[in-house]
Amino acid sequence: MKVSEEMMRIFRRPKKPAYERALDWFKAHRVAGQGIIVHTRQPVPYPEVTGYWVPTLYAWGETELARDCTRWLMSIQHGDGAIPAPDGVPYTFDTGQVMRGFVAALEDVPGVEGALRRACDWTLAQVHESGRLLTPSTDQWTDIASDLIHTYVLPPLAEAGRLLGVPAYTDAAQRVLAYYKAQPELVPFNRLSHFHAYAMEALVELGETELAARGMASVAKVQRADGSIPAYPDVSWVCSTGMAQYAIVWYHLGEKARADRALAYLETIQNESGGFYGSYGEGSKYIPGGEISWGAKYFLDAWKLKLRAEGR
Repeated sequence: MKVSEEMMRIFRRPKKPAYERALDWFKAHRVAGQGIIVHTRQPVPYPEVTGYWVPTLYAWGETELARDCTRWLMSIQHGDGAIPAPDGVPYTFDTGQVMRGFVAALEDVPGVEGALRRACDWTLAQVHESGRLLTPSTDQWTDIASDLIHTYVLPPLAEAGRLLGVPAYTDAAQRVLAYYKAQPELVPFNRLSHFHAYAMEALVELGETELAARGMASVAKVQRADGSIPAYPDVSWVCSTGMAQYAIVWYHLGEKARADRALAYLETIQNESGGFYGSYGEGSKYIPGGEISWGAKYFLDAWKLKLRAEGR
């Protein structure tokens, strides 16, 4: 069959960089006037992930998108400051991730300061006297998450305290951090890579680089020659988001070679759409076949750090 000149031009057209395609995925899967979907099998807006997409959008120069997402998040905030999950129930983790968006938009979107203060005040009310961070519900966690992910709430809480001049927020973040640092399960790679990586990234953000390096040493032991990292230490399949988050942590720790290999592997499994399934490989159990909204976000965060490390 003869191929037309037009088709030949299409074939010769340079492919967009992987990071541009990931950003295109966000634009194609955001619910108009609201937030990013949960995943392609559950195409409803997801406040939690929309919240931590906001700083990513600002970082990639998508200011208007960041503002629109922030305004939507403000519009759905409960009167007590909490942010609902897609099931309508407030979760401490979800509220914390929206706080990341509010912190990023603090100097840019009118009204954000009040929303951020309310979210932080609500979060403080979830701190148990032991220092453990509680949550009104865990129904959507299934059996693969634990409250160790609450460490990822602490960086935006501490940053809000610094920016707003509220010592109670930073003090609470330190008290909760002390509680989780005392938990022997926090540091080892002993759970789904995505959830382990939340803790590793939080530790880096909070200046706990020694602890993060210890956790990442156990990840380094199972990183394969092709750059991939198993979703759990004893499986063959991979979790896309976990690998992107590990790349982020390695860039922060100065382990550029390992980060580059993980990111390069992610490019080999990136879907044509620019997005990522939750997991890949035989036996995959984390949202296989569904393109998740957080996969593209962490891929973009890792790419931004790669470009920065290379002076680009």
